[in-house]
Amino acid sequence: MMRALFAFLAMSVWLAGCGVAYKSPAVSRNAGPDGKVRVVSITPETVLVANRSTYSPKRLPEVFFQTAGSGSGLRGAGAVPQPAQSSRPQEGTLETRLPPPVSPQPYRIGIGDVVLLATQQAGSTVEELTGLLAATNARQGYTVQDDGAIAIPNVGRVNVSGLTLEEAEAEVFQRLVENQIDPTFSLEIAEFNSKKISIGGAVAQPTVAPIRLTPIYLDEALAAAGGITVEDEDLASVRIYRDGTLYQIPLEELYSNSALRRIQLVDGDSVFVDTSYELELARAYFEEQIRLAEFRQDARVSALNALNTEVAIRRNNQQDARQNFQSRLELGSVERDYVYLTGEVGEQSRYPLPFDTQASLADALYEGSGGVTTETGDVSEIYVLRGSPDPREFGAMTAWRLNAKNANNLVLATRFQLRPNDVIFVAEQPVTRWNRVIRQITPSLITTSVAQATN
Repeated sequence: MMRALFAFLAMSVWLAGCGVAYKSPAVSRNAGPDGKVRVVSITPETVLVANRSTYSPKRLPEVFFQTAGSGSGLRGAGAVPQPAQSSRPQEGTLETRLPPPVSPQPYRIGIGDVVLLATQQAGSTVEELTGLLAATNARQGYTVQDDGAIAIPNVGRVNVSGLTLEEAEAEVFQRLVENQIDPTFSLEIAEFNSKKISIGGAVAQPTVAPIRLTPIYLDEALAAAGGITVEDEDLASVRIYRDGTLYQIPLEELYSNSALRRIQLVDGDSVFVDTSYELELARAYFEEQIRLAEFRQDARVSALNALNTEVAIRRNNQQDARQNFQSRLELGSVERDYVYLTGEVGEQSRYPLPFDTQASLADALYEGSGGVTTETGDVSEIYVLRGSPDPREFGAMTAWRLNAKNANNLVLATRFQLRPNDVIFVAEQPVTRWNRVIRQITPSLITTSVAQATN
């Protein structure tokens, strides 16, 4: 019986060597008469060669890059403020959007302004001789009322709203002459209440600054609020809300470019100093400004409601589109690029290449299959099998070989980029091949021994 056992073991060794009992997969340079196999070791230089082949990853649908609040307009309330940043902003950058330039215009009197009218009083001869006649002028202030007029005793109501100071003087002169009153007078604006600019955010004292005879510029408005109080200039910006549109200037650029500080502001502008990329605080501030105007413009209430409804509908549509794409992806109806993992890996499978980015050999090994099986896999023989893209060399193939026996070479696996239809193969260890031969012939050995013992 022992002789039979030794004979059977010798036979099993011979069968294993001939590949009769067990055939182990391996990468061979002999690919048959129609194919050519080239084995190339993965080195820092050959990684550059392998990555040189062109490949454009599949892209996600555009709905994954869209936001629900862009590309719409407020009905009846002007354009919606543009987003403060693009959908895919570059790190460390903030877009500059300047308001359109304003043509210089003379100040026009508005409702709430106080107009000062100085008329000449009769003086004595002594006063006239001593040059003190100017001290005898009567000075009376008149507030421009809701109808745009001022009420002058003995003259009546004079409409001055919307007029320049020169035009208002001509109007008052005409009315004085019509009422046979001495038209010797002077006219000036004592209080400016009709045109204002609000300043808020990261400033010392948020305030409302009036517009006077001379234009008011951005630096003057910020100074009227006590100046800017921010710690990190890189993440701060000055935003201007005008006529339903949002403009912005990075604070660092505002400091470096003197021309930006001389941007002329107009009536109704809201200036907000924001300290981060997020627009939540700025949006709340500008929303407050809009709501103050809504007391006079009820139409803006319905416009904002329409905008919120439109954004909600668009957001729901985007979510539906994304969920539909994910469902199609799970059902396999979306065209994907794959690589295939076989040999001594944790799980033989196919690994989908990601959207919009490249995948490396390490990604597929450790994410797609769970890594190399250390008990059976030969880490010195990890191959990436890649067919030739030339149809004239249909059977040609390059086997990129990674020797991970030196753990330093695993870094190369993170830099080796995969291409569609690559096959990742991990060879087995020699002792694994022998163990599998033994497992195959052991049942036959036991049956033979039992049969001989019975006889």
